Amino acid sequence: MSVKKFKMPRKSTHIDMTAMCDFTLLLLTFFIMATSFKPEEAVEVVTPASTSTKEIPDGFILLTLDKDGRVFFGVDNMNAKRAIVDQLDQDKNLGLTEHEKNVFVSTGSIGVPFSQLKSFLALPESQRSDYNKNSAAGVPVDTTGSFETNELAYWVRLSRYNLDQGGRIAIKADGSSGYPDISKIISTLGKQKIFNFSFITDMKGVPEGTALFEAINAPQTQSGGE
Repeated sequence: MSVKKFKMPRKSTHIDMTAMCDFTLLLLTFFIMATSFKPEEAVEVVTPASTSTKEIPDGFILLTLDKDGRVFFGVDNMNAKRAIVDQLDQDKNLGLTEHEKNVFVSTGSIGVPFSQLKSFLALPESQRSDYNKNSAAGVPVDTTGSFETNELAYWVRLSRYNLDQGGRIAIKADGSSGYPDISKIISTLGKQKIFNFSFITDMKGVPEGTALFEAINAPQTQSGGE
C-alpha cells in the first residue's frame, strides 16, 4: 500500500510596505507643519553661573539685559503675543499693518521704544537682526511706574493681563551688566507689586560640603507596607 505525499505550497515572505511608507510620510509632514521654531535671540547675553535646578516653565515673560544696559522684552506665548500687539496698536495708535503684527508675533524679543516699533517691524528679517545687535536703543526703563516714561512697565502690565495666571517673569542679565541697570528692572516690577521672578543663569556644579550638595546627594528613603 503506497502513501501519497502532499506538497505544501510555498508562500511568499514579501511584505508590501507601501502603506507604511505613506503613513511615515504623512506623520513627518504633520510634525514639520505643526512644529513652531524658537525665534532667534535678539542679542547675545553671557549669563552668570548658579547652582539652581529650577526650570522656567513655558509661557513666561522674558526681560533681557545685555552688557550695554539695553533692555529687551519678549513673551514665550504666540497666542498672547497676538493679543498684546493688537492692544498695543490700539492704545498707542501705532498704525501697525497686519504683516507687521505677524512679524511681532513670530519675532523674538523687542528692544525699541514704541515710537520706533512700526519701522522696526517693517524691516526685513536680516536687517532686524543686525539692528538689534548694533542700533537698538532698548526698551525705555526707569525706576518709576509711569507707563509714559517707563515703557517696560507698560509691556509687563499688558503681557500679564493676556497671560494665564499673570505669566512667570524671568530676567536674563549679562554677567557684566551693572547693578543700576538691573535695579531699574527690579524697581519696575516692584511698582506693580511683582516680587516673585526668576533669573536665568548657566548651570554649575554644586560645591562639596555645602547644604545644597548634601541635600542633593542624601540617600532616598522609601516607605511601604507589607
